[in-house]
Amino acid sequence: MKALYNDGTVAELPEEEVTHVVRHSAAHIMAQAIKRLYSQADFAYGPATDNGFYYDVDLGDTKLSEEDLPAIEAEMKKIVKENLKFTTFELPREEAVALMEERGEKYKVEHIGDLPEDARITFYQQGDYIDMCVGPHICYTKALKAFALTAVSGAYWKGDKANKMLTRINGTAFATKEELEEHMRVLEEAKKRDHRKIGREMDLFMMRDEAPGFPFFLPNGMILKNELLSYWREIHHAAGYVEISTPQIMSAELWHTSGHWDHYKDNMYSTQIDGEEYCIKPMNCPGGVLVYKSKPHSYRELPIRAGEIGLVHRHEMRGALHGLFRVRCFNQDDAHLFVRPDQLTDEIVGVVNLIDSVYQKFGFTYHLELSTRPEDSMGSDEDWAAAEAGLREALERLGKDYVVNEGDGAFYGPKIDFHLEDSLGRTWQCGTVQLDFQMPLNFDLEYTDHDGAKKRPIMLHRVAFGSIERFIGILIEHFAGKFPTWLAPCQVKVLPVSEKSRAYAHEVADKLEAAGVRVVVDDRDEKIGYKIREARGVDRVPYMLILGEQEAEAGNISVRDRSNETVPMAVEEFIAQITKEIAERA
Repeated sequence: MKALYNDGTVAELPEEEVTHVVRHSAAHIMAQAIKRLYSQADFAYGPATDNGFYYDVDLGDTKLSEEDLPAIEAEMKKIVKENLKFTTFELPREEAVALMEERGEKYKVEHIGDLPEDARITFYQQGDYIDMCVGPHICYTKALKAFALTAVSGAYWKGDKANKMLTRINGTAFATKEELEEHMRVLEEAKKRDHRKIGREMDLFMMRDEAPGFPFFLPNGMILKNELLSYWREIHHAAGYVEISTPQIMSAELWHTSGHWDHYKDNMYSTQIDGEEYCIKPMNCPGGVLVYKSKPHSYRELPIRAGEIGLVHRHEMRGALHGLFRVRCFNQDDAHLFVRPDQLTDEIVGVVNLIDSVYQKFGFTYHLELSTRPEDSMGSDEDWAAAEAGLREALERLGKDYVVNEGDGAFYGPKIDFHLEDSLGRTWQCGTVQLDFQMPLNFDLEYTDHDGAKKRPIMLHRVAFGSIERFIGILIEHFAGKFPTWLAPCQVKVLPVSEKSRAYAHEVADKLEAAGVRVVVDDRDEKIGYKIREARGVDRVPYMLILGEQEAEAGNISVRDRSNETVPMAVEEFIAQITKEIAERA
């Protein structure tokens, strides 16, 4: 595919850039369609994204919904059919501002004001539509062959809640119709796997208007959550971690010392106690620091690996809340490691390997990102350079491929982020390893070295699951609720065919329960076909035992797994099989 660059040249696009350029061009064509339908439209930002494109637009008093998307799509198709040519031109700043003012584009005028004085200001035009853009773009609108509009939402101008809420229209586009069809298939599958829908069906969790953003876990959800935490505790004990617990509410002075107050206060909840200001913790790390600081330490004690399943609270805008994925309180599987400089690389390698084993357990693949110093940071240039070098050295020793995400580190140090890929090919940022020279400095942490000198430890922050709640949401969608047997809230459902096999069904269930298997007997007066459909489609149990008179008389069972294959088996044989599967967390 050929593309038009902002210097006026036309050249063949590298294959890896085609989708991005198609999507960016689709955003321009969508904006033109919106302008034709809503003449008052004033456009803000309209970029391509990893999954599609969007445009933020001010429509005045007009409110859009997803019901309006087909009309915009239809207008886009007209523009594509018109086969308008993309052209590009450059203007001096004053003329660029005048053009945008003339066209009623006040957000573009403000954007020009934010650009550096020496910035080139280039425009692209197709037909009667002109947009400020650096490009490149497709050469003719007819090259946009496969697109769809997907959602309408709200977004603040420049992401600042102090600014006006704009309408964000999302879409996606691909170079071919086949790619679009596959993407839409995945979106449809994602709707079926929506963790909020499955969570309701399986009685895992609920959200209430009385507590927006604060999830309630139901009995089935608590089984799932506790199984995850049992696994977490087991592997961390084996890896030499100790577990701690720190308070929910601590003095505001602590958060000033840690640096969170200056960098994170807008996301923190605070309260008054005895006339003094306290904060509900948004992070676990300052509490972990106080545990370390509670007594002197020798170099022989290091590394100290302290883990905590800590409940944290963070203020999120109500419009951003989304099931378990974006909440206002969640448990974080934090760990804080206090290490000597000579131990740093080994400890980072150990953390990465531990997190790797966790993701392999659930069948996730992932890629790594090294995030470097952000603008809003604390600490010296020397400390940051040393911290980034330490993370690079560990990744290189591991032989792991990674990409550098410039400027996206934490305010106190650089980090390695794990981006999981689920069964639908979607990515999620979960695990992280963060290297921190600043908090040990702020809290004056020390250990006594072999020569009697006082030295400062280096602190590693890390999570594997990240937010336990969010990770559960990801697991629900990854497995479509069909959890591995060890995680499933109900592992076996016993289905008596009739009244004559009910007593035997309870006898079998008692044996399973005695062996530590989570089992439920469905002895309702319902047809067996209905019970099977519900156990498979709603409860999503790994195993069903279908017991009729024949099984009761013979003293055996008919086992149906998720493949819908039914196998006759002795009760003892099935118990040995399932308990082995559970014990191995297969």
